[in-house]
Amino acid sequence: MGGFKEFLLGLLVVAAALVLGLLTWAYLDQFRQVKAWSAGAAAQDLSDAEAKRLPAKVAGLAKRLEALTPRGLYILIDTAENRLVLKKGGEVVREAVVSCGSGGILKEPNGKRSWVFDTPRGQFHVESKLTNPYWVKPDWAFIEEGEPIPKVFEDRIAEGELGEYALGFGKGYFIHGTLYTRLLGRNVTHGCVRVGDDDLKSVFQSVGLGTRILIY
Repeated sequence: MGGFKEFLLGLLVVAAALVLGLLTWAYLDQFRQVKAWSAGAAAQDLSDAEAKRLPAKVAGLAKRLEALTPRGLYILIDTAENRLVLKKGGEVVREAVVSCGSGGILKEPNGKRSWVFDTPRGQFHVESKLTNPYWVKPDWAFIEEGEPIPKVFEDRIAEGELGEYALGFGKGYFIHGTLYTRLLGRNVTHGCVRVGDDDLKSVFQSVGLGTRILIY
């Protein structure tokens, strides 16, 4: 008899534990749902608040952008898209398809020197304006062509390869014409910016020494 009572008592304990577990699970599930709903509501409230502040933020950013926009004429060059834009403040004066640096690397056969053919990024200025410019070929030009580096300066001069106009912006880099107009729109240069004849003439005649050049 005593054994049967103990069996019943154990059965009741198990049943009670099972009921308690089910109630606890239901409570926790309901709690999770309420918590998720509360978080969603809070996020919605935060989004609404942010939305109300958004016009003021946009206006503030617009003012900052306007303050950073150069006054007068300036040249903007996108090296990834190979695009040149001549702008006056926020107004587009002229757009052109160009060719910028290839990003290629050339190493000297003896391994002492190497060159990376990138168009430099940053802010520059027109430092020189040249008509009918000639190119003084650097050492890498001869190495690339598999020719000996000349000892006489005159042997470095190449005429007609830079077109009719060139705008120098420092360290041997130029915005200049090209004999290879079919390659405009591609990253194929050694770092200079090649421009078609008509676009180059328009830009050359429009800008003066000191004109800002922004390259990215």
